[in-house]
Amino acid sequence: MESKKRHIKRLLPLPKNSFFLFGPRGSGKSTWVKKNYPNSSCIDLLIPNILRTYSGNPEHLISYVHGLKGIKTIIIDEIQKIPELLSVIHFLIEEKKGFQFILTGSSARKLKRAGVDLLAGRAIKKSMHPFLASELQNLFQLDHALKYGMLPLIWASDDQQEVLDSYVDLYILEEVQFEGLVRNLGNFSRFLSIIAFSHGSILNLSNIARECEVKRSMVDNFISILQDLLIATTIPIFTKRAKRMLISHSKFYLFDVGIFKAMRKTGILDSNSEIDGSALEGLVFQHLKTWCEYTKEKNALFFWRTKSGVEVDFIVYGKSGFWAIEVKNNTKVSFKDLKGLIHFSEDYPECTPILLYRGNQRLKIKGILCMPCDEFLKQIIPDQSLF
Repeated sequence: MESKKRHIKRLLPLPKNSFFLFGPRGSGKSTWVKKNYPNSSCIDLLIPNILRTYSGNPEHLISYVHGLKGIKTIIIDEIQKIPELLSVIHFLIEEKKGFQFILTGSSARKLKRAGVDLLAGRAIKKSMHPFLASELQNLFQLDHALKYGMLPLIWASDDQQEVLDSYVDLYILEEVQFEGLVRNLGNFSRFLSIIAFSHGSILNLSNIARECEVKRSMVDNFISILQDLLIATTIPIFTKRAKRMLISHSKFYLFDVGIFKAMRKTGILDSNSEIDGSALEGLVFQHLKTWCEYTKEKNALFFWRTKSGVEVDFIVYGKSGFWAIEVKNNTKVSFKDLKGLIHFSEDYPECTPILLYRGNQRLKIKGILCMPCDEFLKQIIPDQSLF
């Protein structure tokens, strides 16, 4: 356990100017900024008396910053707690006295409403994600990751399952309640237990609304809240130069496989293989999303599915390359597993098709590289090719 708690070097590039750093609670934002910017001053808005000070008088920040001696970097933790500080920060940046502001946040919802564009061009946006396998290096174990996820908060805990089980109550519901995002917390709690079943699946809002016993519009709002809290993401269908009839709905993922496992309630009628398959696909998703956001060149993540049901789990498309990636929770590869990749490659011969599976050998079948999933995850490094 002690080796787990050693410092893990993150692969997020260091910005030189002011920036926002968004990421879910427990993703390691505060640890990262304090480690990389040791000669800085930190204002933690999670501390009640500090929150009260700046809530009542945001302009106090001007006096505080001007009173700093020899410090030019100011970290403001959980900036979404007081969006009014943004206009003050804007003023301080415009003074051009060399101050760098690092603004961390676990929710973008209040900032959107308050007009975060005030800092457009003056503070870039960065995101912090759960650990990559390449960050953990020899500490990474696929089975452990599939059970507990890759969130630093969980990784550092002596009782990982207990922290996972309480994450929804301690962080998600607390944030929702603090910001007054919903009128009925009971409806939202029920929604959280149901939405986990959509992890790695096409979103069907009508079905979810029926299960939650609420209106479809409310489910749409709840999903928007999860996205703003950086707890969930949807990815669109890949439609460039489409030759087939494609579906139009997005695919839904929770941000970490450990959180998915904790939220996904199981019973005797549930299939372990189905849950494990969704978990493996989710783990690949969070690595691909992190790679896209940490890599300097612009790349985007999609999926592909025809109306006849032929599907490829992930399409990575951008300046770095063009890959079609299918994920299978099998130790052997069958021809059926390759069907979606074969069809996609027929439409897009420029792509590199890859099948990830639970076996331990690299294989080449029908021109498709079949690669052990843990090997693939360990080699994902920002600014380097996926393969």
